[in-house]
Amino acid sequence: MSPRSHMLTTPGFATYTDALALNDLETRPAALLDMDRFLSNAEAMSSRATGTKIRVASKSIRARGALQAALAKSGYSGVLAFTLPEALWLAQNGIRDIVVAYPTADREALRQLLHSEACEHVTAMVDSTEHLEILRDVARSADIPAGARFRVCLDIDASYAPARHRAGTLATKLKVGPARSPITTVEQAITMVHACESAGVNLVGIMMYEGQVAGVSDGAHTPRGLAVRALQALSKRDIAQWRAEVVAAVRELVDLEFVNGGGTGSIESTSAEAAVTEVAAGSGFYGPELFQHYRSFRPAPALHLLFDVVRRPAPDTVTVLGGGWIASGPPGKDRLPVPVWPEGLRYAPSEGPGEVQTPLTGPAAAGLSVGDPVFFRHAKAGEPLERLNSVLVYSNGEIIDEWPTYRGEGKAFL
Repeated sequence: MSPRSHMLTTPGFATYTDALALNDLETRPAALLDMDRFLSNAEAMSSRATGTKIRVASKSIRARGALQAALAKSGYSGVLAFTLPEALWLAQNGIRDIVVAYPTADREALRQLLHSEACEHVTAMVDSTEHLEILRDVARSADIPAGARFRVCLDIDASYAPARHRAGTLATKLKVGPARSPITTVEQAITMVHACESAGVNLVGIMMYEGQVAGVSDGAHTPRGLAVRALQALSKRDIAQWRAEVVAAVRELVDLEFVNGGGTGSIESTSAEAAVTEVAAGSGFYGPELFQHYRSFRPAPALHLLFDVVRRPAPDTVTVLGGGWIASGPPGKDRLPVPVWPEGLRYAPSEGPGEVQTPLTGPAAAGLSVGDPVFFRHAKAGEPLERLNSVLVYSNGEIIDEWPTYRGEGKAFL
């Protein structure tokens, strides 16, 4: 299968540098966001969802200007935040319908939530009675406003578990996917529904994230690539059956507002399920390096990092200041930022990307001078913006704006 790419995957780097020079923008490191590609990626993902609402995953964005631009597009509604303090801050800045994707033990943030209008449109995540006990303890505080109640979403395991429907402990051992929720059976889900009622919280949604499909690249022409594709095909069938069963059981007990699933890499398969009311997506807006290795969809690279050449240790080697922004996840070469322009640069074999300086070799090094920019593409979408105060916004041959990142607004949520 050839990748569905709706734009050329090689952006006009020379045009970017011309736009930077025209505006005398020489501060490095820097991030450049090609809004033409960003918006085209948004349209492509919405088309893949075939009418299913897409909730924007903020951890893959981390700049309010970009988040608002995504939410302004047809087919997008609501935010999937990564911490409760972030959700409170976004709510204070006018964003509604926020689901916090991960559980929290931050009692102060929970108290703030109950004391704010955000309590009506921010949903906390739970997957155990331990989480409910924290919510109940906070809600019992004497100063909590009368009638204030937490909205919660129940996170349920969506890993591939071929023995899920068999008795015994085998079902918990044969699993492939993220280590997330401990809720692995319908019975456990029902128990949690009753526990939510006893805790006095409003259960409004279910999340089931199949990371083994949505977050694992499947385009490698290797034995591992073949194995990943086979496993994902089996997992898609398994999760569709499992999600339908658990959602039906929960809906018999509570009127759910939403059922969230999937991610950028599984929009088609997740949105095709009748049990799902919304899918999540974030990485597809920026099109990071990891998503250039998916078969079903390759977003156009929209976010680029710029580092200055600052020295020349040898005729065929230059050194840029910075560059060692390695992505989270299992350690490996696929987590390294990739020098993409000028073409023909590679890491020095004995060093790699460094904390402060990064040597680069290759044919293109000979043509670079001190002060020239080198463009990198990060492995993951939102993480590099934690290093920068702003992102330069490019469109149609010029820099049209500069948006502060979370960091640039004085926020560091994770």
